[in-house]
Amino acid sequence: MKTIKIWAIIAIAFLSLNIQPALAFCGFYVAKADTDLYNQASQVIIARNGQRTVLTMSNDYQGDVKDFAMVVPVPVVLKEEQVHINEAKILKRLDDFSALRLVEYFDPDPCQRYELFDNDTLESSAPLPQAAGRRQRKAELGVTVEEEFSIGEYDIVILSAKESDGLETWLIQNGYKIPTGAKKLLQPYIKQKLKFFVAKVNLEEYDSQGFEKLRPISIAYESPKFMLPIRLGMMNAQGDQDLIVYLLSPKGQVELSNYRTVKVPSNLDIPEFVQKEFPAFYTSMFQKSYEKENKQVAFLEYAWDMSNCDPCSAQPLNREELKQAGVFWLDSPTPLPGNRRSFPRNSNVFITRLHVRYTRDKFPEDLRFQATGNRQLFQGRYVVRHPYKGEISCSAGNRYQQSVKERQEKEAQTLAGLTGWDINDIRQKINFVEVKTIPWWPNIWN
Repeated sequence: MKTIKIWAIIAIAFLSLNIQPALAFCGFYVAKADTDLYNQASQVIIARNGQRTVLTMSNDYQGDVKDFAMVVPVPVVLKEEQVHINEAKILKRLDDFSALRLVEYFDPDPCQRYELFDNDTLESSAPLPQAAGRRQRKAELGVTVEEEFSIGEYDIVILSAKESDGLETWLIQNGYKIPTGAKKLLQPYIKQKLKFFVAKVNLEEYDSQGFEKLRPISIAYESPKFMLPIRLGMMNAQGDQDLIVYLLSPKGQVELSNYRTVKVPSNLDIPEFVQKEFPAFYTSMFQKSYEKENKQVAFLEYAWDMSNCDPCSAQPLNREELKQAGVFWLDSPTPLPGNRRSFPRNSNVFITRLHVRYTRDKFPEDLRFQATGNRQLFQGRYVVRHPYKGEISCSAGNRYQQSVKERQEKEAQTLAGLTGWDINDIRQKINFVEVKTIPWWPNIWN
């Protein structure tokens, strides 16, 4: 069996197919000039145990870094020691490990005396104002600068506000350009007494370090709120938005509590040619599933114990990588449900990969999560089965060839159902096995 890592080529396919993945961020971007800003990509890591959370936010910001800034609602006032500048490679490691995968099998010689494998063996088992000005309480605006500090290439302030009008005015007065509609969407967060994490680039630090891209930001906090704000990000995005969330828990799968979580179609046989067109296949398949579910669900793409994988598209993260991803409970093994024993130190991390595609009308609420004890294993996985290409010299070969031709037709129908592609176009791309009549008599004397 051969496993093919495909998430990286999916990203390339979005470009080659001229499909723009408007992937949303959990805050919104604000600019200091008339630069049109919108978010193109977003990946988020959430490591949570009890009420303790480490949230890592990454983005593929398009534009000049001098115009970059972001505003993200957070449940508590964050101190400098609660903020960490991370490395993009940790998101790539999680992405690689949890990537949807294509596996291939090769049929054996049908004339050999052992049964064919006909079933899948895997079960879903700008500079800142002067300090005095930043610290000043704007009584007339109802905005308070709770904290301010610089870390890495970012200048950060933590704000609280009483009214969205005042917060909007404060941001404008301090050099930010606010997207249209921000005031209306800020108000619910203010009513929930959330704070606002505001970050923009420290250009001097950015230039001195020679960074090519903005690095992810990680924040650590305690709160009963297990949620991810997405509504603000909708102001910057164009069309449908995608968000990949990697959720790490010592318990098991993490699900959405205010929207349905469904599994992406998986463990299906598809035609051989899809191996060369896998990005296009996945794009079409996901869109078809998204529409089928009325555009109102989160898709589970992967759920697995971090201590192993089968098949592996990348090796599991080691302890240092898990800590970089925000896992803080490695030295405190968690008991198994209903069992007095504890997990080994490297196996009490369960990863859930959710893919959310959403719009304002279909996802009017922020994402709220709940951890479960469900440790059922699942992966988005697709199978290509290659027919035997050698010489066939037995009467059983005729039956084998007929079964392969029937299998190929079933694969064509499966692919059409998954993607919406025209069945006749699919059939034209399939190299259907030619069924040959093989004489029966040579085997009499062999």
